[in-house]
Amino acid sequence: MMMVSDDCLVECKIDDDSDEDNAGEELINTPPPPPPPEFASKASTPAPKPPTPPTAPATPTPTPTPTPTPTCPVNRDPYGINKHLKVEVSDVLAEPATPHSIDQVWIYSVSGFETARIWTYRCLSLLFAVPFALLCGIFLAILACLHVWFVVPCIQLSNTFLPCLRSLCMCAVNVFISPFCASLALCCSQIAISLSNKDWHPIRDKETV
Repeated sequence: MMMVSDDCLVECKIDDDSDEDNAGEELINTPPPPPPPEFASKASTPAPKPPTPPTAPATPTPTPTPTPTPTCPVNRDPYGINKHLKVEVSDVLAEPATPHSIDQVWIYSVSGFETARIWTYRCLSLLFAVPFALLCGIFLAILACLHVWFVVPCIQLSNTFLPCLRSLCMCAVNVFISPFCASLALCCSQIAISLSNKDWHPIRDKETV
């Protein structure tokens, strides 16, 4: 038997931890073995999805500031019930060509007319518009209430009961008034009045006297 000396021996360091880590990584990376054919399902196993790369945060887009749109003036007379009140300067003041005033006088007259008309109307409407509007609203409300709760019900009731009253009146006329008038007419038709000359002469003498 051959003996080996200690000088020939080489010290070898074995790293058990690294082997275990490598074995664990290999187990993780290696796909699982397919199941036996008798236990395998007919549907194919879905392939693992690749990892999605991280998306960069979207930069917020600046919102445009809304621009104010010009508002159209409200038409306060949509049905044109006061068209006759659209009076202009040319409808009132008109200067012929021969008696012509100074231009500045005409300009100031026109501006004074327009200013007086506009501001007088505004002041009067400031004083009387709200009270008159309230009175008109109250008056129309009273008319509507009377029309809804009094006039129309009376008309409908009269239309309902008038045929009955008409039939009653016709029965009363046919039963009482018509026979009475017919009998009175027959009685009066038998009366005869005759005048002789003897009766006529005394009447003539009385007239002459």
